[in-house]
Amino acid sequence: MLITGTRKGIGKYLVEYYTAKGYQVVGCSRGTVDYQLENYRHFCADVADEPTIKQMFAAVRKEYGRLDVLLNNAGIASMNHVLLTPLQTVHNILNTNVVGTFLLCREAAKLMRRRGYGRIVNFATVATPLKLEGEAVYAASKAAVVSLTEVLARELAEFGITVNAVGPTPVQTDLIRSVPQEKMDSLIARQAIRRLGEFRDISNVTDFFIRPDSDFVTGQVLYLGGVS
Repeated sequence: MLITGTRKGIGKYLVEYYTAKGYQVVGCSRGTVDYQLENYRHFCADVADEPTIKQMFAAVRKEYGRLDVLLNNAGIASMNHVLLTPLQTVHNILNTNVVGTFLLCREAAKLMRRRGYGRIVNFATVATPLKLEGEAVYAASKAAVVSLTEVLARELAEFGITVNAVGPTPVQTDLIRSVPQEKMDSLIARQAIRRLGEFRDISNVTDFFIRPDSDFVTGQVLYLGGVS
């Protein structure tokens, strides 16, 4: 299994969760991690840096000979009104969320098709269907991830690879700590189930998507919290 954005938050949780379940996990983030696990190997890599990502996949191919699962967790956001959003912020968000997701999907599929089996789970967000004010670029970037997921599901189906996406609600991570409490309360009030998401809510969905028995489930986006 390969998981992106594993330095902290959801990514770190997923590493701990899946190594505990017996997976050999490879992870990457732009910096080093402050933990060590027996079945985990870390790479320092920007997901939008093609040469580095190709080197990482070459190492995975050499060391493990296969890749069964990709969890495209890496993502960044920036809450700004459109009139106050610098262009560099736009480039940063699109590079990580869209270019990075595309690049990892492409390289993973190359490795997965050799065995005729693979599970890819991308990360969307409820900010897109909620049309969340202040997150125009982030919501748009994840809308692109949804579209990418749906098209890749068709392109990769013949290779035995499924491509789905999970759309978390806000989870208590660094990504939302800068969001004012009143904005967070207003967002949660728009969910059918009015609470913050928890890490277990996400792994519950990824568990379903990556099961061998889920071979007839592809091109789906599952938003959490009763958001649609």
